[in-house]
Parts: sequence; C-alpha cells; structure tokens
Amino acid sequence: MYRFFVKKEQIDTAAGEAVITGPDRNHIKNVLRLRVGDELSVMVDSDREYRCAIKGFSDDEIELTILFIKESDAELDCETVLYQALPKGDKMETVITKAVELGASRIVPVATDRAVVRLEGDRENKKISRWNSISEAAAKQSKRAYVPEVSHVMTFEEALRDCCTFDKKIIPYELSDPDSMDETRKVIAGIKPGEKIAVFIGPEGGFTKEEIALAKEEGFVPVTLGHRILRTETAGQTVLSWIILQIEK
Repeated sequence: MYRFFVKKEQIDTAAGEAVITGPDRNHIKNVLRLRVGDELSVMVDSDREYRCAIKGFSDDEIELTILFIKESDAELDCETVLYQALPKGDKMETVITKAVELGASRIVPVATDRAVVRLEGDRENKKISRWNSISEAAAKQSKRAYVPEVSHVMTFEEALRDCCTFDKKIIPYELSDPDSMDETRKVIAGIKPGEKIAVFIGPEGGFTKEEIALAKEEGFVPVTLGHRILRTETAGQTVLSWIILQIEK
C-alpha cells in the first residue's frame, strides 16, 4: 500500500474526500501508474491514517474518496532526536534514511570539531532541502505517521542547548570502557515511554575530549557500543535499534 503525505486543507472528512497535488500527482499517475479505483494511504502529519481510493484525475490534482480512517501505530512512544555529526561524502543520506526507518522523530546535522565537511549559505540550504526529501521518501517507505524534519546545521554547543530539557541524553564514545556494556544496558533500560531522548553520534574521527566534557556538563551519559569501532553511519542505527527494543511492546 503506497503512502503519501498531504496538508490538512487537502482532507475534507465531512465530505469524505481528499486530494493529492504537486509532484506526488505525477508520481502516482505516470510512475506508479495507479488508476481509478486503486487504493492508497494518506497521512497528515498525525497518528491518523486515511485509507482512500482514487476517484479521478485532473490536470493538477488527484481526487480521492476516503474509505475509512484508522489510528496509526507506526510511531515510537518516545521522542528520539538524532544529532549526527556531519559525515563525509553521501553518508548523511544513509544516516537519514535509516534513522527515519528506525523511528527518529527529528535529525539534526551537527558541525563538530573533527567533522571534515563544512556547510554554509546556499550549499547548506540545498543539502537540507535534499535531506528532507530523503526523509520524506523514507517515511513513505516505512509507513511513518509523519515526515521527520532534518533541521539546519548546528554547532556542537547549539545542539547541546537544543536538547537541554530532554529526559535522557546518550553519547556513544569510543574511549568509553568497552567492558562496561552493563552500564550501557542500564542507560537504555532506563528509557521510559513518553520521554524525549537525545542521541549524539560523532564524525569519522570521533568526538574530542573537550566535546565529551561539555556534553557531560549538560547531563549526557557517555556509553560504549562494545569492543568494535562502528562507522558513524552505523552507530546511530545501533542506538536507535536498542531504543526500539526497549520501548516497543
């Protein structure tokens, strides 16, 4: 079942109708080649799914008939924000795709001391636009209830302030004792439904000692991910997977 995201004004529950416009119209008609009577799923950044059937096509929109509405169970019962240090090449695209699939509520690119990539001005704007498109595609594929935002690039200090009121703050650190996995288990086991969780992932060169010290001052708990050194694009997936195991029943 294909899923698409629309704005609230595109849904008329009283009339039992909805419309799809923009690039999705062309994708549905000319790429997916759906026809009148075919069913699809529509979300409006909420926990309600609108199951619809295609009623007709016009030059600029697709008319839908709402068949039924049901509650979506795709979202984790906690808000998890991934703060990802800017990686090299196109790794950020992989990070975003997998983070959305694994339930992250927002992704924040972070410019850390050892991050090689530097984004600013028009280059940053283009990257953020593309990354949000990737987030939308991943949200459609994984049947999310909404599209997680990829925010503007923050400095490390800005990112720490951004999550200052969060309930749990986790920062994997390669110099943490690899034999202290029991402590990591305790941190993950302490996560409760309804909480806001910050997960900080470092760049290829890792966090500096100064960054870790700043994070600890802000209530972060450095944890180990085990005896192996994980790539930056793997570390976030690992922590998010552990959170799923802890939260979902």
